[in-house]
Amino acid sequence: MFALVIGCALIPRFALVAALSERAEMLGRPVALAPEAGGPQVVGQVSGAAEAFGIHDGMRLGEALARCPALVLVPPDSERAGEAWERALGRLEAIGAAVESERAGEAFFGIEGLSGLWGRPERVLARAQRALGRPRDGGFAARLGAGPTRLCAYAAAARARPRRGPVIVPAGAAQAYLSTQPIGLIRRRLRGEWERASLPDTLERLGVRTLGELASLPPAAVADRFGEPGLQALRMASGTDEPLRPRVRREPLAERIELPEGCSGAQLDRALALLIDRLLANRGRRGRTLRRLRVGAGLTAGGSWGAEVTLREASAARERLRLALEPKLGELPGPAASLVLTALETGPPAHDQPGLTRSPEERRHERISEAVRQARAAAGRDAVMRVLEVEPASRLPERRAIFTPFPER
Repeated sequence: MFALVIGCALIPRFALVAALSERAEMLGRPVALAPEAGGPQVVGQVSGAAEAFGIHDGMRLGEALARCPALVLVPPDSERAGEAWERALGRLEAIGAAVESERAGEAFFGIEGLSGLWGRPERVLARAQRALGRPRDGGFAARLGAGPTRLCAYAAAARARPRRGPVIVPAGAAQAYLSTQPIGLIRRRLRGEWERASLPDTLERLGVRTLGELASLPPAAVADRFGEPGLQALRMASGTDEPLRPRVRREPLAERIELPEGCSGAQLDRALALLIDRLLANRGRRGRTLRRLRVGAGLTAGGSWGAEVTLREASAARERLRLALEPKLGELPGPAASLVLTALETGPPAHDQPGLTRSPEERRHERISEAVRQARAAAGRDAVMRVLEVEPASRLPERRAIFTPFPER
């Protein structure tokens, strides 16, 4: 058994590269992700040229523009970044890795469990590098590192380069390795927007420049000044960590629709109703209820927007899903070009509790639902459809109504 525990796959500026898409040449200029719509006014990931001005992820927008007036702000595209990162995680899981990932561009996985398949830690990381591929082949230019803790593995991966191979920190050397690292290394490892943006800067103003200086502080004094976020940073700087929490891989369950130009108001509501119908009729649902959903939109002006909804009780009732999701459409920051509905977490299969007596109408609906299920089993999801009015007053016939899967009772 190898003493190394955690491996890290790091793709720097992943969300920024995804947002730039075909404009990758802009990475040579001072560029940063604009603040999320409706979120705190802080910049996202920044390019190397922007870092040269002292700008970092989580900095206040006003301060970033004051440091670099020529800073270019790019709308974030969380939908594109999420899809690309899901493909990268799938490649890692294909080699047997149990992956933990809290944000796009960073993934942690256990080394010991893969040693029986691929050999020594160096070979495990090399195999992960080959699985992620190269950019010209549709892969990702990832940096690989390993160490006894997440922060140690992250620091090793940040130091690695794809052409030079992975960096490995030996067991027992975590605290010594971290002692020389800058305090800003913990910025992306802290939980919470305020902690990532403020705590490292506050420590630097107090004269704490390295993780070694932070680890030498008394825990009582850190807790008194910074509370739980400070203690969390102190534990990471001291080389202690919690066990990995690998994600449970699920079959993707999502539906997308392209919207006509100028779609808003009631049209958006009807498009959402169409997506709900399609999601409930998706074979991948297998009769399960839905507990957590995400509604996203590709914006006409560029970038994307998304919002999550968690139901108090898992449900497959069309009206209940619609009532929970429709208010989120009011948070759209601009006109949408497409709409996406994704089931992030499913619940147990839906079961009906029959009553002692049933009305003729209930029995009729039950027979219709059974007929719909049989037709779909024989001819597919689109075997039974219903007409959904989208824009009844439109002069274009194809915009007046649309077919949507017939809802089962």
